[in-house]
Amino acid sequence: MNWSMKPSSLAKQFPTYIPQAVIDNYEEACLIRDLSPKASATLSRRCLQGIIRDFWGCKKGRLVDEINSIQDKVDPITWQAIDSVRSIGNIGAHMEKDINLIIDVEPAEAQLLIGLIEILIKDWYVAKHERQKHLESIIGVAKQKADEKSKNSMQPTAKASAD
Repeated sequence: MNWSMKPSSLAKQFPTYIPQAVIDNYEEACLIRDLSPKASATLSRRCLQGIIRDFWGCKKGRLVDEINSIQDKVDPITWQAIDSVRSIGNIGAHMEKDINLIIDVEPAEAQLLIGLIEILIKDWYVAKHERQKHLESIIGVAKQKADEKSKNSMQPTAKASAD
């Protein structure tokens, strides 16, 4: 019996607040990256569409339209990279007009697409969640201090109680 200590893929673990459909497509893209880079690129494309639909609330039907609708919401290089994932992922998702034309996707290229998905998850979901937690902590401390101040102002001071 063979047993490997190496994980079946290099997929990163993400928090449970990331949509499960996004995680499933991401993990599968990682799992098949070397076996079928073209399929991995297609799954990255699908993952990208799920992220855009969930995070930005954009559901236009076609990924190209959804990507165009967020162009003014993200920095230009991120937008270009996102559009590139769509373009490369289209190689696996759509047959070329000339069915004899075969464009391969290499494992390293599929990994680049997976890397962008990881960046978007970290930048859009994780950073937003951590920012929200931090800001809520600040608000909580301010409320606690206000409660303490209110409580202390209601108690008579030592001098006033001695009178």
